[in-house]
Amino acid sequence: MLLLVVYFEKYPKILFYLTEEEPMNKVTKRVLFWSPRVLCILFALFLSLFALDVFSADSSFWEQILGLLIHLVPVYIVVIFLIVAWRWEWVGAVVFIGLALFYLSQAWGQEHWSAIVSISGPLTLIGVLFLFNWAYRAQLQTR
Repeated sequence: MLLLVVYFEKYPKILFYLTEEEPMNKVTKRVLFWSPRVLCILFALFLSLFALDVFSADSSFWEQILGLLIHLVPVYIVVIFLIVAWRWEWVGAVVFIGLALFYLSQAWGQEHWSAIVSISGPLTLIGVLFLFNWAYRAQLQTR
């Protein structure tokens, strides 16, 4: 059973309620399985855009390549955790929510709120989707 409750003005609001007895249809299974994976790939592509600023510097070709490889380290980390989370969804849930909290703690007060939300928001969403994926793993594996 999954119950998502949000408190709005001191009163609980039930967003959705899903029990184990209700079978998922094929489309729901596919969306739940693929959404965290596809969003993580899109997030890695989004992060890689920030590495392109290395080419605006006045440096030699090899210095720019080295700078690009260094600027892509966050993308490498996200891709490595995606590979692990592809098999073990609970690891993805813990790691991506942990990465979001880590970035939030490091950037708080130093970056504009929109920069914090644009990085930690997708990481949190990916982590929550991996959590749902892990919670309904038995239903997702049945055809």
